[in-house]
Amino acid sequence: MQKFPVKTSLFSSKAPLEWALINNGTLYTAQIPIDQTGSVVKGGIEVQTRQVMDNLVHTLKCANASLDSVLQVLIYVTDREYLSVVNKVYSKYFKSPYPNRAALVVAGLAREEMLVEFVVYAAVETCFPEKS
Repeated sequence: MQKFPVKTSLFSSKAPLEWALINNGTLYTAQIPIDQTGSVVKGGIEVQTRQVMDNLVHTLKCANASLDSVLQVLIYVTDREYLSVVNKVYSKYFKSPYPNRAALVVAGLAREEMLVEFVVYAAVETCFPEKS
């Protein structure tokens, strides 16, 4: 089986990663609260969660999918108190039936200023690499 990267206009990371990959009809992605310059957005957990969701919507659109395609979300937050705010923002984007999900409280994320990160799995049409 071959994996195919999803081309997005998200900030091009210096880390060795793709923002999303598709394999066998499943999209795999991790989304963080960064803007087009690669900076973590300021303004607290609500602003960061909105940025994560907006980045996710963009990534799904680039894969010809939508939030309705999302099967599972793993939510990482750095403080248990953030979960109520994450739920409020999350419910403005996702509609019933909601994706399966788990929420984890962690000591920290890759960037110190990050408060939230999502790992997402979605069902998508299998894509094939562009021909040159």
